[in-house]
Amino acid sequence: MQRRIDHLVEEFKSIRAGRANPAVLDKVTVDYYGVPTPINQLSSISVPEARTLVIQPYDASSLKSIEKAIQMSDVGINPQNDGKVLRLIFPPLTEDKRKEIAKDISHIAEDSKVQVRNVRRDTVEKLKKMKKNGDLTEDDLKDGEKQVQKSTDKFIKEIDAITEKKKKEIMEI
Repeated sequence: MQRRIDHLVEEFKSIRAGRANPAVLDKVTVDYYGVPTPINQLSSISVPEARTLVIQPYDASSLKSIEKAIQMSDVGINPQNDGKVLRLIFPPLTEDKRKEIAKDISHIAEDSKVQVRNVRRDTVEKLKKMKKNGDLTEDDLKDGEKQVQKSTDKFIKEIDAITEKKKKEIMEI
């Protein structure tokens, strides 16, 4: 269940909220001498202003391949190349786009909740199998089910809290 929360947080980091966030480039890889390499291993990424990312490659010859990788990715922003660095300028989000992103966040969160509930179901099935094999008593089974439900409720609340925080961040102007 905790792995699902960690995955949710990572997914939310890559959602663009109208302000520059280096995490949007985490999934972008560059073909560097025949090896797919993450951008953050080929360059330094800084945020000089709220809506601007500056990518400065360690190796100047990789500038064109980094630019090409960003254009081919789903980041949705064309980099500006000045010969030494790449600039990604994030446009402000419209109200409709903010609502659409908030809806997407809700869908991602719901998927996470479903996966947490699947873990609960699988665990309860294992407990029942253990009781059937004689490894657990009826009381132990009931206690185990209560513990699993408590954990599930805790993780669902945590998902809700993370989701609300992200929605609030998206809806800010």
